[in-house]
Amino acid sequence: MRGWVLPDHAPGMPCGLGPGCYTAADWPSAVTGAGRMVERRIPTLRQPQRPPRQSRQRSIDQSRPRSPKRESDVTSMHEPRFDVAGIGNAIVDVLSHADDAFLATNDLPKGGMTLIDETRAEVLYASMGPGIEASGGSAANTMAGLASLGARTAFIGKVRDDALGAIFRHDITSIGVTFPTAPLTEGPSTARCLILVTPDAERTMNTYLGACTQLAPDDIDAEVIADSAITYIEGYLWDQPAAKTAILQAAAQARKAGRKVALSLSDSFCVDRHRDTFLELVDNHVDILLANEHEVMALFGSADLDQATAALRGRCALAVVTRSAKGCRIVSAESVTDVPAETVDHLVDTTGAGDQFAAGFLFGLCRGYEPKLCARIGAIAAAEVVSHFGARPEAASLADLVKAKLG
Repeated sequence: MRGWVLPDHAPGMPCGLGPGCYTAADWPSAVTGAGRMVERRIPTLRQPQRPPRQSRQRSIDQSRPRSPKRESDVTSMHEPRFDVAGIGNAIVDVLSHADDAFLATNDLPKGGMTLIDETRAEVLYASMGPGIEASGGSAANTMAGLASLGARTAFIGKVRDDALGAIFRHDITSIGVTFPTAPLTEGPSTARCLILVTPDAERTMNTYLGACTQLAPDDIDAEVIADSAITYIEGYLWDQPAAKTAILQAAAQARKAGRKVALSLSDSFCVDRHRDTFLELVDNHVDILLANEHEVMALFGSADLDQATAALRGRCALAVVTRSAKGCRIVSAESVTDVPAETVDHLVDTTGAGDQFAAGFLFGLCRGYEPKLCARIGAIAAAEVVSHFGARPEAASLADLVKAKLG
């Protein structure tokens, strides 16, 4: 397939998007510093040609690609400071083991994410068994993975100036992620996600959004967005009305600066709640779409992945659909490519698998690798995180792990 292309890129430095694409053979020199800097080329991406706009229905047969996306208002004239800036919910995770009976007793849909209020969070927390607390949030987890791979990252998300907020800020900044968002001084407390992991390693999430609901356009740091090669948006934000405006603002700022926008659909239930607005976002603001197979089928109202894939082709420049043990599917207007999964010797907890796949995939794009290699790096990162409890890497360096795997 014709790959997503980026310019030559020196390790440890952010990059733009333009001609030039690397393969697996280039990985060792890229991570060890032997890469060669060349003149930056104008960031471009060939957008698929689409038929005239038609009325869109929820039925997959009626979901047709829309007219081509507008070109960036301006071309970026300088090297970005960050590879990726993530925008998402700033959450502290509480993880505990549970069985299916516990989920049924507490009316919790297995494998999904349910929004709960503070009272429900306290009741559920009291009934959970022993567990661990760790900073989380989908986009924040992805930024943590990117940092472990050696990327320069930033994160925009809202916490309260309370104990959990301090933990979140410490955890994300201590790994090298820039976190410019000012905390709330009053109002809802810092968000928490109660994650129940069943014996089959499936995770069921129950999220009290708290301070996350206060993310507003004023929290979007225009300089950070303009200085990031890719702005990565967490789909869960669409559950918060104020955040929608903030996200559209960030996407417009990225476009104006000549940068790219990536979206994670996050959760099939979330997609069901916001199908029409997600389609609008994908058609008009997104260059890179990341989703799992259930989310993509939900997006197009189909029970068949191949049909959903056909509907997805041409809607954005590049999409990758994860399929758990079946690997992933790379989708562009020109082709569809299936990539196998990485072998996992001992599956412990699937929390964060999609987040870390996104980290590896985006890292590869920022280094100019062909999409198949990006997917391989994503699979390696995902395999690491599902081998232990928690949503962030435990490996001392994902970069070293990937280098060892790729040889």
